[in-house]
Amino acid sequence: MTKLWGGRFTKEAEEWVDAFGASIGFDQQLVFEDLEGSMAHAAMLANCGIISADDELLIQKGLKSLLEKAKRNELVFDVKYEDIHMNLEKLLKDEIGDVAGKLHTARSRNDQVATDIHLFMRKETHELMTLLNNLKLVLLEQAEEHVETLLPGYTHLQRAQPISFAHHMLAYVSMFDRDYDKLQDSLKRVNLSPLGAGALAGTTFPINRYETAESLGFDDIYMNSMDAVSDRDFLIEFLSVASTIMMHLSRFSEELILWSSHEFNFIELDDAFATGSSIMPQKKNPDMAELVRGKTGRVYGSLVGLLTTLKGLPLAYNKDMQEDKEGIFDAVTTVKGSLKIFIGMIESMTVKKEETEKATKSDFSNATELADYLATKGMPFREAHEVVGKLVLQCIQENKVLSELSLETFKEASHYFEEDIYTALDPYEAVARRVSAGGTGFAKVKESIALQKAKLQ
Repeated sequence: MTKLWGGRFTKEAEEWVDAFGASIGFDQQLVFEDLEGSMAHAAMLANCGIISADDELLIQKGLKSLLEKAKRNELVFDVKYEDIHMNLEKLLKDEIGDVAGKLHTARSRNDQVATDIHLFMRKETHELMTLLNNLKLVLLEQAEEHVETLLPGYTHLQRAQPISFAHHMLAYVSMFDRDYDKLQDSLKRVNLSPLGAGALAGTTFPINRYETAESLGFDDIYMNSMDAVSDRDFLIEFLSVASTIMMHLSRFSEELILWSSHEFNFIELDDAFATGSSIMPQKKNPDMAELVRGKTGRVYGSLVGLLTTLKGLPLAYNKDMQEDKEGIFDAVTTVKGSLKIFIGMIESMTVKKEETEKATKSDFSNATELADYLATKGMPFREAHEVVGKLVLQCIQENKVLSELSLETFKEASHYFEEDIYTALDPYEAVARRVSAGGTGFAKVKESIALQKAKLQ
């Protein structure tokens, strides 16, 4: 078997060498993008008078036949032809004969693969943006249902201040909103056409790169042919955003895992997103959340891997760049799967309102309210902080919470304390009084929900 590029070679590689160098095992995932790019390229060649109208008609007929077979999963690829581009060229030749060879006029596999991956990333970026919006929607639905559900807020994983459960959900809405914006902005770099850049220097044929760019839905073309075939910055940018999305999902997973434990008992995950134990009948494990947390490392690895691959490459295309695809494909699959899991997991999650509220009354997370109370009465906050700290210590020694202290004890600590101190200590009142913009106060939370819903619409 003579390679399509084998004219200057006198010896063929052994099968195991071909297998090592081939990418068809994974880049066949680009079959639809490759056919789409070829159709646009063939039309441009004919419009520019580089191939005849009859040749274009025959080529387009063959490409459409391959497309239909691809949709039915009927195409058979061979490692002998290395990659998706040469496999399709061989299959096109089988369909229409030698005229198939004219399709490769004025293009290289270098600009061809770059075009394919740009088309792939554009499609997948839009799908990920849709999934992020769907996740934000179910988070907002949970938030709407739990505006006045109290939850202990934590810093350093220690009880800090009572908050609205909705406020906690909205924090993640904000994170995923930023992720969405980053993906949207990345499309400026994704939606550029490398097609027509050739191997690295352009072509002597009178092609029209703007025509193929418009036909393929690109916003513009790469203005430097060397940059067009060697740029993978848009993939690094995607993997960076994907890593951030997974980091956000991993943090959320950690909280869901904690909250569903017996020790916290704040939520229950639906049975569809949990598993049991093969030996312990009572177990209900948050395996899907744990898997998302674990898969985060895969996406990080793809980012570091691609950065490492590219760091020492001279311009323009190098075979090393074949290594960009598996990490990208895996990251896309991993992030999409993780987002879909989270959408179902959050949508079906049960919040144990009685347990979360009880938790806010059995700790010292209202201590700041006590200090704020004294500050509003005229005591300097630093002095108020010390007074309350001593009261907390007294409660610890007496195995009490602040609300269980007598008014007499409060007055001994400071003459500023009055009977309304018990209202100030109530967790519900403490949350309701948080009136600053972006705070956990119920009114502000409702405003935030409305703003986020309006943004989604």
